[in-house]
Amino acid sequence: MNPITHNILTQYVQWHFFEMPKEILRGWKNYLKFFSYFFSIPILIKSFFSPWKRISWGYGRGFSPTRFLETAISNVFSRIIGAFLRSILIVLGIFSESIIFVLGAIFFIAWIFLPAIFIFSFFFGLKLLFA
Repeated sequence: MNPITHNILTQYVQWHFFEMPKEILRGWKNYLKFFSYFFSIPILIKSFFSPWKRISWGYGRGFSPTRFLETAISNVFSRIIGAFLRSILIVLGIFSESIIFVLGAIFFIAWIFLPAIFIFSFFFGLKLLFA
């Protein structure tokens, strides 16, 4: 855009309503993508019942009922801990994604209506000043 052929008002309208909303949407998408990777929700769902930190015990050679029960209970307990902690991380991830989505929508809508809010506030302030 040539600054000589366009006045400042058309440049402002072009920037405020066409260029910046694209940048805001791009930044909003980046935040959503970051929190998705940070909490890695799809990976947590895929490995939901995996043992916590891959801690598991082998059954060993031969058969001993006490050793078999001890190992089976330990492995199940490790999987329960893994599922519990992964469910907490999944809930936190979904909650943070929701917060980022809502805040991004509020910011985007506020940006679009910012000139109207500014003009309304200016005239409301004048009204209060002279009333």
